[in-house]
Amino acid sequence: MAITIKSPREIELMRESGRLLSLVHDELAGIIRPGISTKEIDRIGEEVIRSYGCIPNFLHYNGYPASVCVSVNDEVVHGIPSESRIIQEGDIVSLDMGLIYHGYHSDAARTHAVGQISRQAQQLIDVTRQSFYEGIKMARAGKHLHDISNAIAAYVSGYGYGIVRALVGHGIGVSLHEDPQIPNFAQRRRGPKLQPGMTLAVEPMINMGSGDVEWLDDDWTVVTADHSLSAHYENTILITEGEPEILTLGKIP
Repeated sequence: MAITIKSPREIELMRESGRLLSLVHDELAGIIRPGISTKEIDRIGEEVIRSYGCIPNFLHYNGYPASVCVSVNDEVVHGIPSESRIIQEGDIVSLDMGLIYHGYHSDAARTHAVGQISRQAQQLIDVTRQSFYEGIKMARAGKHLHDISNAIAAYVSGYGYGIVRALVGHGIGVSLHEDPQIPNFAQRRRGPKLQPGMTLAVEPMINMGSGDVEWLDDDWTVVTADHSLSAHYENTILITEGEPEILTLGKIP
C-alpha cells in the first residue's frame, strides 16, 4: 500500500479543490425540490463546476455517464441522472460528486431531505452525517486508519442500521481513488499509521435496514437489497499535526 504524503504546495491545491467543491454542493442544495429531474441536477452541477474553471472528475470515470451521482431513497450511490426521474416530496436525495482543480481531486457527498420527510428518514440522514464526525475524531497523526472505521461502526451500531460493506472510502489526490481503502465497518487490524499530509475521502454509507446492496442492470446504480432507505455523507479531509482539516465543508454541512 502506497499512501501519498502531500507537500505544502499540493495541500494548498487540495484545499482550493475542496473549497470549490463545497461551493458546488451549497449551490445544488438550493435547487433540490419536488418536480426537478435528476438530470437537471446533474446539468447544473456540471455547469457550476466548469464555471470555476474545474473539471468534473466523475464524468466518464470508468465509463460513468454524468458529473453528479444522484441517488434517491433506496439508491445508495452512483445513481445515473435521468430526465424521467423526477424528485418527489418526501424523497431523500444523495448527491456525490467531485472536481479537479489544477490536477488535484476533491470528493464529497451529502444526503438531502425533499420537503417534509419522515422522522425515521431524518434520523438516518443525521446519524450518517454524525458517524462521519465520530470517525474523524480518530483522524489524527499517530492514530491508525482503522480507528476511523471502528469509530464510525461503533456509533452507527447503536441505532441498529446496516453499514454498507461493499463500498468504502479512499485516499485522494492526483487520482480520484488512491490508497488506502477506508472501511466504514469494524476492523480487527489497526491499519497504517496516520501521518500529516495524508488526504482521505471518508464516506459512511448507511442503510435503514440491512447493509446488503445490489447493483442494477446499468452496472452503476447501487441499491439496498431490502429496498430500505440509504444515506451517504462524505468529505475530503487532511491529516495535520493536530485536528483533521475538512477540505470540502461549505456553508451547508
